Amino acid sequence: MVMLKVTGLDVNIGATPILRGIDMEIPSGSMCGLIGRNGAGKTTLMRAIMGALKPEQGNIQFDNSELTATQPHHRAHLGIGFMPEDRRLVPDLTSEENIMLPVWATKIEGAEQRLEWIYDLMPEVKEFRDRGATHLSGGQQKFVAFARAIMCGTKLLLLDEPSEGIAPVFAQRMVEIMADLKKQGESVLVAESNDTHISPLLDHTFVIERGSIVST
Repeated sequence: MVMLKVTGLDVNIGATPILRGIDMEIPSGSMCGLIGRNGAGKTTLMRAIMGALKPEQGNIQFDNSELTATQPHHRAHLGIGFMPEDRRLVPDLTSEENIMLPVWATKIEGAEQRLEWIYDLMPEVKEFRDRGATHLSGGQQKFVAFARAIMCGTKLLLLDEPSEGIAPVFAQRMVEIMADLKKQGESVLVAESNDTHISPLLDHTFVIERGSIVST
């Protein structure tokens, strides 16, 4: 079964073409890498999947339904979790409140059980659950953003450069968490500038250059 299928996707930002003819399939239960240097189009593709950018043409199918017909604010309801590169935590909320934001917006069933599952997966996050987002290190903030994505990503996780800008010890821990997610059969698309640390986890790799997939 294909969880996510992107076909002939073109995306512009303003008058500037960013993505051209993107074709991609993410099989259910697979962990796939979107690998490319900064500016190659990784973030643009993920933002298009989440509905933050409107395609010029092409299709995005998710779980056998046409995603481009779904309003952006409804996409998290479908079970897609997105971890942006810049974290985007709400500074006035605690770590746990940031993690629970998708629950308040989507009324996810079994949220408390899923939160406990996340804390089992990421016990370090449970340790600072009551700490304000502004009192966390950059690596800790990444963990909270990761946990928030997992909270609503019951079918698919989109991770935009999870190891970017954090200490090596945090980056290695990110890989360990992704390995646990892979063992549990989660469907994941992870964007990174290179696959040095994650290549053993990847079932498929898509290399993107100048807005086009150049190899798979």
